[in-house]
Amino acid sequence: QLFLVYTYAAIAKIYGDWLDLSFIAYLLQSRADYPIIGAALQSPTMHKIVATFGIFFDLLVIPALLWKRTRVLALVLSIVFHLFNSIVFQIGIFPYLSLGFIVFFFEPEQIRRIFLPKRKAFKGSQEAVVHLSPWFLGFWGIYFLVQIILPLRHHAIADDVLWTEEGHRLSWRMMLRSRAGNIQFIVLEKESGIRTIADLTQYLTPKQQRRVAAYPDFIWQFARHLKKEYRKAGKDVAVYANARISINGRPAVPFIDSTVDLTLEDWDHFRHHDWILPSALEQQDKPGQE
Repeated sequence: QLFLVYTYAAIAKIYGDWLDLSFIAYLLQSRADYPIIGAALQSPTMHKIVATFGIFFDLLVIPALLWKRTRVLALVLSIVFHLFNSIVFQIGIFPYLSLGFIVFFFEPEQIRRIFLPKRKAFKGSQEAVVHLSPWFLGFWGIYFLVQIILPLRHHAIADDVLWTEEGHRLSWRMMLRSRAGNIQFIVLEKESGIRTIADLTQYLTPKQQRRVAAYPDFIWQFARHLKKEYRKAGKDVAVYANARISINGRPAVPFIDSTVDLTLEDWDHFRHHDWILPSALEQQDKPGQE
């Protein structure tokens, strides 16, 4: 399971904005005021180190943990890697969860000796015998087949996942993009023809507003939520969105077809949605380019 997570994370990093360092430079520029390390994080050399180490760590850490000769080195590098991510990028619990998983790569006796030296090792009266039934093997075979296929589904969906986000979830595409947007939801009362712009502050926290403005499934969900709220007041409405999106520091551009009533659309995790406008990434300059 961990091999799949890290391997897909490594492969996903092999894309333009990561390889040319533009995304890393954009991400680290907001860390310039960090004590001690802030200035170093702005160095092009540091950007190259982060980019290269990120790919090779993800690609090799699980094999290195499985091999006894490199296990301790992999542990040390994991601590450095995950603490760096936690301190610099502040990505929540994932770094510590990943460090916690490392305990499974060491022998139980070694873990007991390091962390529980006063605890006596348990010695059972007989060795346990495990019978792998066809049902057991079949269940886990199907499980891992899904785990292998699911992260690849965005390749079967039209347009670039970096733009559409379709197929991004559960694909282990971690720390690969920064999305920011601004959005207006236009509510049309069908009976009266009155148009109003929804006041997002009445429905969402500031953090929720930022997410809704940048991600298409959140935009779709919130449009349907608005329809339900108006229905409670006895009004039948259509909901349209004027949205502009900036990806990895590029200039903000139109993202959603503003002529589509989003409340009439369905969300499908395995297909493209035509109300997401075609990608404008190839036509855009990256931060620092002219």
